[in-house]
Amino acid sequence: MTTSESSHVTENPLARIEQLFRLATQEASAAMSRWTGGLITLELENVKELPLEQAMEELGIGDDLLTMVVLTMDDELGGSIILCFDEENGRKLAATLLRREVENQSSWTELEQSALTETGNILGCAYMNAINRVISKELVPSPPYFIQDYGASVLEQALMEQALYAPEVLICKTRFFHPERKLNWHVILVPTQQLRQLFDQAMSHCSEVTQ
Repeated sequence: MTTSESSHVTENPLARIEQLFRLATQEASAAMSRWTGGLITLELENVKELPLEQAMEELGIGDDLLTMVVLTMDDELGGSIILCFDEENGRKLAATLLRREVENQSSWTELEQSALTETGNILGCAYMNAINRVISKELVPSPPYFIQDYGASVLEQALMEQALYAPEVLICKTRFFHPERKLNWHVILVPTQQLRQLFDQAMSHCSEVTQ
C-alpha cells in the first residue's frame, strides 16, 4: 500500500470500520474452524453504507422464511449479530456439527437448535473479543436465540435504529466457506449508530498511534 493509499484509509471512517470488522472476522473464522474441526471458515464479504432500501437489496435477504440465530452486541448500546440460513443450509450446518446425516424433519429438534445457537455464541464471543481489544468499552454479547422468521422483517427491524439517525445504514456481511461445497450461510453485523461512532473513534485513534 502506498503512502497516499494508507492516508486515504486513515481518513476514511468506513475504511477504518472495515479494518476493524476484518480483524474481528479473522478471529471469528479461527473460532469457527476450531468448532467444526477445520471444516468451515469465514471471510468478510463487504462493509457498506447504504440507504435502508438498498441495504436490504445488498444483503440479498428477501421475504423467504429463514432460520436465524440472533444475539445483541451489547445490552446498553444494542446492535445485532445475525446468522442466516435457508432451511436446507441450516439443516446442513446442524448435521455437520452433530456429525450425522441431514434429517429433513418438519420441526427442529432441541439438539439441532442447540448446535446452531452454540455456533452463534462462539462467533459472537470471538467477534466481541476482537472488538474489545480495540475499543475502550467492553461489549458483552447476549445469549443467542434461535428463530424462524421472514428474513427481511428481522433485518429491517435490526437496521431501523440506524435509519432513524442517519440517511444511510452500515452493514457488514460475512460468508462461510467449506472446502468441498458451497454454503449459503451468512453472518450479518448491524451496529447501532452509537456503536458505529464508538468503532470509528477507536480505529481513528489506532491509526493516529501507528502513524
